[in-house]
Amino acid sequence: MFINSYFPTVIWNEEKPEFVKSLNKASNKYISDARKREKEYIKKHGDFGTSYHSTPLTHDNDFLDFRNYIGQKSWEYLDHQGYDMKEYTTMFSELWVQEFAKKGGGHHSAHIHWNQHVSGFYFLKASDKTSYPVFHEPKTGARCTKLKMKSDLKGVWAGHEQFHLKVKPGTLIIFPGYLEHEFAVDHGTEPFRFIHWNLQAVLKGMAKDVF
Repeated sequence: MFINSYFPTVIWNEEKPEFVKSLNKASNKYISDARKREKEYIKKHGDFGTSYHSTPLTHDNDFLDFRNYIGQKSWEYLDHQGYDMKEYTTMFSELWVQEFAKKGGGHHSAHIHWNQHVSGFYFLKASDKTSYPVFHEPKTGARCTKLKMKSDLKGVWAGHEQFHLKVKPGTLIIFPGYLEHEFAVDHGTEPFRFIHWNLQAVLKGMAKDVF
């Protein structure tokens, strides 16, 4: 009996610590500004459960080398899956940094990034005591027919409905925008900060018009 795996969901991850120091420094001002924007809310309600989002980073030259790197990696990610990427260039739809509240409670509910070819995370502050990304089975039909899984399994199996990745500073994760994901509740034990982006592959002729 031949066993084949069709329609896989491809996730790339690597450890890329060389960007951590410079990007933490570059992102400090954005997180500080985000806290100022939420100052009145925090004064009334506290910051438990808050996630501080920056303004866009797509035109900040302090992030240029990083943008070039993940843009190229995203192109390679799509090329690896068989797409005719010589016809396309990659363009950022969004790029931002965020940090969860120091008092804990920060999290993201499950969601997707509609109409985005590639999404990704790069972690600047994280440990085994902080939040982490959780990915969900993307095939709706499979979710409707789930069975109980064996209790002694190790690793991620085809029948699993979700899995998570533990992260640390320098962890880079690239995944399809359609893949549902969330962040586990953070307990505020240690700082948790990461860069998030969405990216589209655009036909080169169309990209000239956009630029």
